[in-house]
Amino acid sequence: MSRPTTRVLAVLELLQARRRISGRALAEQIGVDERTLRRYIVLLEELGIPITSERGRHGGYGLIAGYKLPPMMFNDEEAVALSLGLLAAAGLGLNETVPAAASARAKLERVMPPALQRRLHATSEATALELPRGESTGDLAALAVLSGAAQSRQRVQLGYATARGEASTRTFDPYALAWRSGRWYAVGHCHLRKDLRSFRLDRIRCVQPLPESFARPERFDALAHMTRAVASLPRTHTISVQLRCALNEARRELHPGLGLLEADGERTLLHAQADDLDWFARELARLPFAFAVLKPIELRQALRACAKRLQQMADAEGWDVAESRPP
Repeated sequence: MSRPTTRVLAVLELLQARRRISGRALAEQIGVDERTLRRYIVLLEELGIPITSERGRHGGYGLIAGYKLPPMMFNDEEAVALSLGLLAAAGLGLNETVPAAASARAKLERVMPPALQRRLHATSEATALELPRGESTGDLAALAVLSGAAQSRQRVQLGYATARGEASTRTFDPYALAWRSGRWYAVGHCHLRKDLRSFRLDRIRCVQPLPESFARPERFDALAHMTRAVASLPRTHTISVQLRCALNEARRELHPGLGLLEADGERTLLHAQADDLDWFARELARLPFAFAVLKPIELRQALRACAKRLQQMADAEGWDVAESRPP
């Protein structure tokens, strides 16, 4: 035991293991002098550990009668991290998450000293997180099985229902799980389609591990794959736009799901698919840099219509830009 922290924890373990132990014996067992031991006792008391001490021949140190040492100890920063994590977990769209988070918080509070309990309560009551919320999007048990299979590289069999309610059975190699746009997805290799696929967790009816393993691609990025897959989905219109900016600036301004970005010298090409050209025109209209529509021609028409509507709103009767400014 060379580190002071290790020795302090050793003092704590010895106090829990024995009803009372003399200062000399305690100091000898951890390899320090009695003066250093007293400093360690003070550190433990500052952490909220109730230690009693008695002087004299039969004196020594001990924990207050009836006190049970909690199995986990947290400092202030760890308590805040746990509290924020539990708040976030409640918004992750899993059926059992909300009661599980409440139960976990209650268990943590039981083992925390009063000062940390107050810190946990303060963070929970005074913090609000804006997370995508909506209908329940999955089963915690399915998430646990799939994440375990992904970690151990174990193939599974999925019972899955499509958006139209059609049931199917898939042999699946789960590479990773991803939380995107308010939903959970399992991403990996589908043996039925012989390609990468993503499956919504709320549509998985059952999952059964199989006695087979698989190899996952190195540095597989589930979110990056899903972003590319969504942006490449075939839709009514195929779109190409040249953005008059560098690739890094385009990435800052455009949502990843809007389309695929490609460097074009000092400019950037945007390749996308869309059903609603009016919506896509509004997305382009908000950009802070110039752009040129390469195709389709209908998108140029949608942009002109968008610009006309904005001009009409600005010129509407009763609207005066000068009057709208603060004095």
